[in-house]
Amino acid sequence: VIVDKSVAHFGNAEEELRAMGSTTIISDISHLGLLRIEGEDSQSFLQGQFSNDVRDVSHSQAQYSSYCTPKGRMQASFLLWLNNDGNYYLQLPRETLVGLQKKLAMYVMRSKVKITDVSDEYVRFMVAGAEAKKAIEAILGGDAPSSLRINQGVGFKVIGLEENRFEIVSSAEQGQTLWAKLATHCKPVGSQCWDWLNIQAGIPVIYNATQEEFIPQMVNFELIGGVNFRKGCYPGQEIVARTQHLGKTKRRMYLAHIAASDAPQPGDPLFYAEGDGQARIVDAERSPQGGYDVLAVIPIAAVETGTIHWHSQDGPLLNFLVLPYPV
Repeated sequence: VIVDKSVAHFGNAEEELRAMGSTTIISDISHLGLLRIEGEDSQSFLQGQFSNDVRDVSHSQAQYSSYCTPKGRMQASFLLWLNNDGNYYLQLPRETLVGLQKKLAMYVMRSKVKITDVSDEYVRFMVAGAEAKKAIEAILGGDAPSSLRINQGVGFKVIGLEENRFEIVSSAEQGQTLWAKLATHCKPVGSQCWDWLNIQAGIPVIYNATQEEFIPQMVNFELIGGVNFRKGCYPGQEIVARTQHLGKTKRRMYLAHIAASDAPQPGDPLFYAEGDGQARIVDAERSPQGGYDVLAVIPIAAVETGTIHWHSQDGPLLNFLVLPYPV
């Protein structure tokens, strides 16, 4: 069942959600946007725009990165890799792709750079679960990658995300063959499972509703390797660097569960004693245990001293969970 170019489910969304954590799954994620940056000046151009060091990206190494305003506020977050064709690819939500493409195009000027939306030119899907590594090694004929490393197959590539979670990028024709092989050992599930695993991994995604809300450190972006503090200038670099070196990050992103029937949305405000509107939902997805799991930016002091509510001062409580990295 496809909704808005996204595979919502394969007939039973509830069953697929419950399979998370207990079954090795495969999920189409071709609903995500994809920008191609090509031209001989691509690396130097991107180096001057993004929060991470583009020079560290190679055919065997991807990275998380972001695009910020001059005030250091994130306008987009994405996964970046270098393809065999020598071009850079940015993967991000389609809703933020158009805006990012326009903003980057404003600064191309005389640089030999071309920016193209190629979201529908490549098939992408995720394999995750206890047997995911074994399944990936079977199609690669070698070791599975980890820590954003990239291993090349015949006509496709595999990006290692977290332990036991991988992304496959291929042509549509090759993708059909790979899917058929993997689906014999993995349970097909809807794209909501990709979103839920991103939340569990503490990977922030910037949507239209949260653009210019957060500096990278507020969403733990430097903790997942999305910021390089030794590279040269980029929009917002001075503020991002100053925040880091002066240790003035007063808000951080936390993982929590909300026992609610209605869906929290990115950008939703959170409430706490003497709250001043500084707490926001970053991302939310249905939990296999019921309710919703969320990533939320909250003042550190509020988390340490009080209770946090969604929707209103007496709304559902946030029950905090443990992120896979220390905050």
